[in-house]
Amino acid sequence: MKLRFTKMQGAGNDFVVLDATRGALPLNAELIQRLGDRRFGVGADQVLVVEPAGSPDVDFRYRIFNGATGQEVEHCGNGARCFVRYVREHGLTDRDVVRVETLNNRLELRLQPDGRVTVDMNAPVFELERLPFDAQGLVPQVVGSFELWPLMLKDGQQVAVAALSMGNPHAVLRVSDVDAFDVQSVGPQIESHPRFARRVNAGFLQVLSRREVKLRVYERDAGETLACGTGACAAVVAGIRLGWLDTRVDVHTRGGCLTIEWPWAEQGLQAHVLMTGPAETVFEGEISL
Repeated sequence: MKLRFTKMQGAGNDFVVLDATRGALPLNAELIQRLGDRRFGVGADQVLVVEPAGSPDVDFRYRIFNGATGQEVEHCGNGARCFVRYVREHGLTDRDVVRVETLNNRLELRLQPDGRVTVDMNAPVFELERLPFDAQGLVPQVVGSFELWPLMLKDGQQVAVAALSMGNPHAVLRVSDVDAFDVQSVGPQIESHPRFARRVNAGFLQVLSRREVKLRVYERDAGETLACGTGACAAVVAGIRLGWLDTRVDVHTRGGCLTIEWPWAEQGLQAHVLMTGPAETVFEGEISL
């Protein structure tokens, strides 16, 4: 059989998008891995699937699969922006605001007049057991209104990370020069640290000013990507609670700029995080399976 697909990218985070609104697709881990393979397939960080809504209060079901492992994952903010561009460009909806359900969440996606997309990423999660993160025996350093947790890495160095979830787990480490930092060495050590039972996305944050940062993220199962939407949200939320950042921040990733807003001063810790950034179609095609 032949499978139609659309290749999209959001700040350099790239996706294969599939339309399953007219019927179920024969998806399995092997097929997802083939689509994600950059040499023998299409190539993508994640494979996104558009499915009919499972309940009347949402417009679509939004499924996300890791392109390297084929496993379904909880959340992808950059993918969410591409999702709303896809359903508009393919005539699946005429709405500028689209509500979707994911594996463990519901999101509101808003197409802006300039073509960028704002995603309501919901409220961050700070309960450690929900990441999950095992803090037993650790003594955190309290900075501002948040905690930095000491982690001993396999290479013997100790780092201090902020731990939170944006629907998927994140550990945020502040560094002085993110471009020079050895993400390829430290990233996998944090990602697979035994205190994170389901592993974790490792973010490396350089604060340029209270309204501007640079960020690199070593993602679970994917390695370093050009951008990570949930990672940008997690880094900004952590930076705000730690007293480093204002409530609206431009995040410069290697793939582009994302704007993150978290109005917690007015709304408290349950304030929703808003992420705005680009989403573009790269090409469309067909692959034989």
